[in-house]
Amino acid sequence: MCSKIRNFSIIAHIDHGKSTLADRIIEICGGLEKREMKDQVLDSMDIERERGITVKAQTVRLSYNSVDGETYILNLIDTPGHVDFAYEVSRSLTACEGSILVVDSSQGVEAQTLANVYHAIDCNHEIVVVLNKVDLPAADVNAVKSQIEEVIGIDASEAIPISAKNGTGVVDVLEAIIKKLPAPTDSKSDKLRALLVDSWYDQYLGVVILVRIFDGVINPGTTIKMMSNGATYTVDNVGYFLPKKTMTEKLSAGEVGFITASIKDVSDCQVGDTITEDKKPCDAPLKGFKPSVPVVFCGIFPIDASEFEKLKESLQKLHLNDSSFSYETETSAALGFGFRCGFLGLLHLEIIQERLEREFNIDIIMTAPSVVYNVHLTNGTIMSLHNPAEMPEQVKIDGIEEPWIKATIIVPETYLGNVLALCEDKRGEQIDVHFIGNRVIVQYHLPLNEIVFDFYDRLKSSTKGYASFDYQTTEYRTGDLVKVAIMVNGEPVDALSMIVHRNKAEKRGRALCVKLKDLIPKQLFKIAIQAAIGGRVIARETVSAFRKDVLAKCYGGDITRKRKLLEKQKEGKSRMRQFGSVEIPQKAFIEALKISDD
Repeated sequence: MCSKIRNFSIIAHIDHGKSTLADRIIEICGGLEKREMKDQVLDSMDIERERGITVKAQTVRLSYNSVDGETYILNLIDTPGHVDFAYEVSRSLTACEGSILVVDSSQGVEAQTLANVYHAIDCNHEIVVVLNKVDLPAADVNAVKSQIEEVIGIDASEAIPISAKNGTGVVDVLEAIIKKLPAPTDSKSDKLRALLVDSWYDQYLGVVILVRIFDGVINPGTTIKMMSNGATYTVDNVGYFLPKKTMTEKLSAGEVGFITASIKDVSDCQVGDTITEDKKPCDAPLKGFKPSVPVVFCGIFPIDASEFEKLKESLQKLHLNDSSFSYETETSAALGFGFRCGFLGLLHLEIIQERLEREFNIDIIMTAPSVVYNVHLTNGTIMSLHNPAEMPEQVKIDGIEEPWIKATIIVPETYLGNVLALCEDKRGEQIDVHFIGNRVIVQYHLPLNEIVFDFYDRLKSSTKGYASFDYQTTEYRTGDLVKVAIMVNGEPVDALSMIVHRNKAEKRGRALCVKLKDLIPKQLFKIAIQAAIGGRVIARETVSAFRKDVLAKCYGGDITRKRKLLEKQKEGKSRMRQFGSVEIPQKAFIEALKISDD
């Protein structure tokens, strides 16, 4: 049975045609009827369809009748292309034996093409190279083949030219999958061993688990055990996606499918866990996945404080579906109760924010993104700092280390100067500049806190969108970092505090004060907005007060009368300032967090 199964992923850079190729494969294999087909069939979330990107890896089981008359089962996993969803890619690849590498024949090798290929090579995958968009006038198949061999170092002589949009060459891809990709290894054991690849919450079925069976069989009625925490459940249903949800009698070794077991406790399902039979457990768990390490942190708070519990429940359900983000409770003087959340990047943060608002209908506010710093204290201990508001006093700090990354940027030669200038402005250290044809691979060491601020937006605008970018976290280095605190009317606003390099502190603090001056509504007294490092104020703006014309009733007469009235007004305003509290509107927080270095 295993010899007729092929488990494979489609990997590529963003917008090179992964989802379109998946659509054509589903169409040719008859997974859906012609009238049911639509673009990006496997991109089920609205947010994916609107943005034209894949956020979640999706799976589908197809039946293909090959040219030699044999019928094969193809388990296809369509993966995201963006650097922030690399965890989804690595999980999908672990469940497969082979990969289809899609390269745009007009764009060539991009940064994320490299990253995803190395993921596949790490998983010992056989790789079929496919050159998409050959119907475009700008396509240059031979140049891209030599680029693949030069940059990635894999043989591209048998690369398959296709157009996923109109279906040209897709049958050749299916034949190559059968001939070149290995079948799953025949199981020697009858003890159930299944890898938990993904899970999500269904309001009718509870938790639905996507599994890849390595050994044994799973049927409805089987009592399963999660090996990481010992939780046991009885399986209600097993099935697969065709791509419609279809129930079956069993899932055997080599197959990919889903199970439901009336699981209500979301925390029992950990991605990468091994599922086995309770009465006849397997000897050792599967290798699983490396846990994802969040690199960007920010606070998420409900705008309405009464929605805190709803937000907590929503985060639990989202975490089940996307285990690469983490969360823990925190409180803020300005924003009340909320959560400190960790993400794999800024796009990941944006997607989670949108999913919370759309899928769970919660109005939220997010604090400025920051990274994890290692703070060396004078007493010899080291603390991990996720939130700038928790930074100890300067006298207690011996030194601060910040995370650095190795960035790979691929850009047309024309924009090389802009990219180098941007990287130097962000405190970058050049590693290598390598020319391939009319494009350049630039490698830099950069501090991560400069990347999460506005690097990606500035990179895209300075290269007219032609640059592609990928990075890996490499090390921690000591830096001259300071905490810039924002004070409104003398009160610190912890949600707006940030950690920046000393050279940029004044510029960043001034920009934030100027922005807040326009956003905070006027009161009956003057409001001072200050940015400070420790006890030293580095920037200040003042929101002027509303003024009542107290001299309106004075006509003529002695100047002392007018002066007395103005003095009385001044006293009243200073008393008001002393006791008055300034409400900062939510809009001001959201807008203030969007400032950039420019």
